[in-house]
Amino acid sequence: MTTTTISPAHHRSLGDHTWQDQAVCQSTEYNPVDPEIFFPGPDETEKITAAKSLCGQCPVRRTCLDAALENGDTDGIRGGMTEEEREPLHEKLASRLDYSRVNATVAGRDVHLTKAERRAVVRAAYRHGITEQRLAWLLKISEEHAQKLYRETRRAIRNRDLEQTTKTTPPPETDGERLRDAFGTAA
Repeated sequence: MTTTTISPAHHRSLGDHTWQDQAVCQSTEYNPVDPEIFFPGPDETEKITAAKSLCGQCPVRRTCLDAALENGDTDGIRGGMTEEEREPLHEKLASRLDYSRVNATVAGRDVHLTKAERRAVVRAAYRHGITEQRLAWLLKISEEHAQKLYRETRRAIRNRDLEQTTKTTPPPETDGERLRDAFGTAA
């Protein structure tokens, strides 16, 4: 499982594209940028170098990379990485577990979450006593689905506790062929 931590202030909210206004690749009157350099051919090393150079100066580079991964963008240079460099990250994205994203979601922010992060939100919400209605609102799901997730979480915690109890409880002593209880009678 891949675990990362990022300052919560940098998390992109659902549907938020305002970060693009801060991107260095945005062409302006004083900073003309040819968007074609971000979609080079495999052998166009000069374009790749130029695009990566711009990305290296960008204040929202990480947000751009996250957006590309979360939206499944596989074309062009995004977040300072080529398509080939992002490919392994796309494959690992579902198992990414960034606790700052989990905490931001539990605090009420609309943040893009992976499957692993969604499971962590359910566990954290359950541990903190967050109502099923609030969980439903946080994850944008129905209350019935939130109830189901809480049932599954309770069951998983109970089963984990049972497994730990059985591992720590010593096996009963045998007296000959029969087991004896605490009072010395045959069990």
